[in-house]
Amino acid sequence: MNQAAQTITDKGEPRIWGAFINGEFTGAASGKTFPTFDPGNGEVLAFLAECDEEDVDAAVRAGLAAFPEWRRKTGAARGKLLMKLAQLVSENAAKLAELESLNAGKPIRDSKAIDAVTAVDALEYFAGMATKIQGDTIPVPGPYINMTLREPLGVIGGIIPWNFPLLQAIWKIAPAIAAGNTVVIKPAEQACLSVIYLGELIQQAGFPAGVVNIVTGYGATAGLALVQHHMVAKIMFTGSTETGKRIAAEAAQTLKPVGLELGGKSAVIVYEDAPIGHAASVAANAIFSNQGQVCTAGSRLFVHENIHDQVLQKIVERAGKVKLGYQMDPETTMGPLISRKQKDRVESYIEYGKANAKLVYSHSLPDGLEDGFFVGPHIFDEVENSMQVAREEIFGPVLSVLTFSDESEVLALANDNPYGLAASVITRDIGRAMRAAQAFEAGNVWVNTWGAVSSMAPYGGYKNSGYGREMGFAVMREVTQEKNVWVSVR
Repeated sequence: MNQAAQTITDKGEPRIWGAFINGEFTGAASGKTFPTFDPGNGEVLAFLAECDEEDVDAAVRAGLAAFPEWRRKTGAARGKLLMKLAQLVSENAAKLAELESLNAGKPIRDSKAIDAVTAVDALEYFAGMATKIQGDTIPVPGPYINMTLREPLGVIGGIIPWNFPLLQAIWKIAPAIAAGNTVVIKPAEQACLSVIYLGELIQQAGFPAGVVNIVTGYGATAGLALVQHHMVAKIMFTGSTETGKRIAAEAAQTLKPVGLELGGKSAVIVYEDAPIGHAASVAANAIFSNQGQVCTAGSRLFVHENIHDQVLQKIVERAGKVKLGYQMDPETTMGPLISRKQKDRVESYIEYGKANAKLVYSHSLPDGLEDGFFVGPHIFDEVENSMQVAREEIFGPVLSVLTFSDESEVLALANDNPYGLAASVITRDIGRAMRAAQAFEAGNVWVNTWGAVSSMAPYGGYKNSGYGREMGFAVMREVTQEKNVWVSVR
């Protein structure tokens, strides 16, 4: 076991991490555990409680028992606890970043500079939101005062993915509890450690028992039990479109609402007036960040025919500078994929691309990485929008390059996809940029950049990329319900 991993072991052996239920860490009722791995070398990092229906029921009931008192607290009181948690996350940022990288495979330089920092910002933002949840007054006819109240839903179930576990947990937990709800979080089984450690910080911050619960386990058991539980008021899910559809169908059986942030196949359009170097930088960052395991990854690059060769050459040069390596090395810029299964999936798309398009770049695997789940950057040119590599979410560092000549043509091609999570346009022409922003069938649009995200701004998709919004004030409408009150003044 590597030196970095020693910090999460007990006397040199993988530690057993319990679930966080009703303010305490506990093993699964069945006594079962499951392993979680370091994707950089395939080693077992730790074992986690394998929760099932009984554990999920205990977590939901703990949340339900805590709900009446928690909702009665003032927004200011809830906000102060969130600020305390933000302070603890800041103080323990290095440990959280280490767990995030060890378990999820992202380069440690990114976990330290992005994930740990953004986590604090998110907690502070939603701490402030706790005092700003308010309704409206409506000038109805007659001798009445009419008003609306926004009230918490109850126990909210959050199911999160493995690509950004810490941030996804906070983006589910913070707005929900700021509004007076309690939560049960089910992290992805592939990457739980930073989320469980967050539970330790929640405990230290002094949150009442049951306000936040974290159940570890497999989606088919723990995740399904959470979705089906009749006392869960809403499910907030981030993950694949396929799983999102199953969750929506299951949730319909108990008529619980669902918020879905799902997959993407985002287009990046580079017009002929775009600065070559900047366009290449944005395009490379859009597909190679976090090993391409980003739902908004710019995996379809549309380049105007007049500058296609120059832009492609620059992107290939940037791909060649990627430092593929073990994620805990501070020099690494691209770590491993999350699992053997994901590696096999990405490599199957690469084989498809080799047979149907033109492979212009393939990153070789450095020596010493054979035991990890590594796939380096791959770039395909002469791609058609109908090909699988241009239509299906790969979730890896695989770029499809398409060429266009006409503005209306490329906007139609960009929208000709079942997904609608994000899109980017790169141009010096503000009119052209705004036409693209209006035309894109996507919930997030970037102009002359990619990937800008803030807790202050709403985030979500169109079409098969889901519905509902996270972050910004928009998420407060997702985690509250509206009540209309009529008062007679006769």
